[in-house]
Formats: sequence, C-alpha cells, structure tokens
Amino acid sequence: MARRVFYSFDYESDCWRASMVRNIGVVEGNQAARDNTWESVKRGDAAAIMDWIDEELNGRSCTIVLIGAETASSRWVNYEIAQSLDSGKGMFGIRIHRLLDQNQQESVAGPDPFTTMSLPDGRQLSTIIPTYDPPGASSKEVYAHISEHLQQWIEAAIANRLR
Repeated sequence: MARRVFYSFDYESDCWRASMVRNIGVVEGNQAARDNTWESVKRGDAAAIMDWIDEELNGRSCTIVLIGAETASSRWVNYEIAQSLDSGKGMFGIRIHRLLDQNQQESVAGPDPFTTMSLPDGRQLSTIIPTYDPPGASSKEVYAHISEHLQQWIEAAIANRLR
C-alpha cells in the first residue's frame, strides 16, 4: 500500500528538483501546486497560507523535507515542519542540491532546517530527525539513490515518529 506523504520545500528555488523527487512514484505524494495555484495562495495573508498548508498536510503519514539552498530560511517550510511534529507525522530530510534544475544546474547545499529548530525539551530536531545526503557524482546517480531508498526512509520515519 502506498503511503501518503507531504513534500516540504522552498518553492521559489527548488520546485523543479522537488518535482523530480515527486515523480519517483513509490509513494502517493500531495499534488504539486501549480505556479498559478501557489501564486494565488501566497497572495493571501499568512492565515490563508497556513490554512492551505494545514489542508495539504491533512491525511499524510509522513513529511519529507526536500533540502536545497534556501529551505532552512523558508518561513513556510519551518511552519510545515512544526505542524508535522505537532500532528505526529514521520519526518526526514533529503538533500536535493545536486539534482539538476530546469537549467541543468546544480545548486549549493543549504543548511539543514532541523539544526535550527528544537523540541520543547531543548533537543535539536537534527538529533532525532534524519537527513539523507544521497551519494553520487551526477544528478542521475543522486536521483537513482533517492529512488532506491525513498520507500525505506518513509517506513523508518513513520516507525520512529515522535508521539
């Protein structure tokens, strides 16, 4: 049975890379927001954006944070992480900076958003939520590694979620 997951990423800088991961097809991911949908959503106030994110998170068992150059500084990614924790979803990160974008370019590795967030008891999220940095000398090799391991990463995150 395919798991229903939520993909969290910085839309402006990583939409193309995120689309590659979504298309792997081993899970049922949330529908990608089309450019016009996201533009419409982000024109709303903060409450409207949070409502939209909450609706997208509903019914998902796991959140996959796709980490690019700007992910850790995204207000909305941080909100998605917090909401995912609060609702007891499994969660992990995948570094995607070495996947090629629409211009056939890699990006730079950005900070891990789990190192900038803590639980109420003070533990840094990065000590309990894994981030995977797929090996490979090329975008194709990185993609193949993600494709090969995505399902097991999801199952591990769900098994180890905070309750």
